[in-house]
Amino acid sequence: QVQLVESGGGLVQTGGSLRLSCVASGRTLSSYDMGWFRQAPGKEREFVGISWSGRTTYYADSVKGRFTNSRDNAKNTVYLQMNSLKPEDTAVYYCAAHRGGNYYNDRSYGYWGQGTQVTVPS
Repeated sequence: QVQLVESGGGLVQTGGSLRLSCVASGRTLSSYDMGWFRQAPGKEREFVGISWSGRTTYYADSVKGRFTNSRDNAKNTVYLQMNSLKPEDTAVYYCAAHRGGNYYNDRSYGYWGQGTQVTVPS
């Protein structure tokens, strides 16, 4: 069993930055590939990026070049650095532990955090 808790969301102006954190308890994160998803009001949850346990990362085209995944296994924490934020990035952001299957499909993730709100006013 893994418990995930996100933090770091907030309100930021267009072009600003935020760093989201996802702290795990119950199991070590080093054994998991960790994904980030987001869900905007009235929209389906969408894949943002993934940090493979071997530290390779992959991102959705919509955030590539602006968002960066990283992890600190000693702190059992993964991070999502978000730069050059846009109004369309407004959503609740979730971290999740991948359990197998297509990494861009949220049904491939077994453990989820509660989410943290990111708001970029237009």
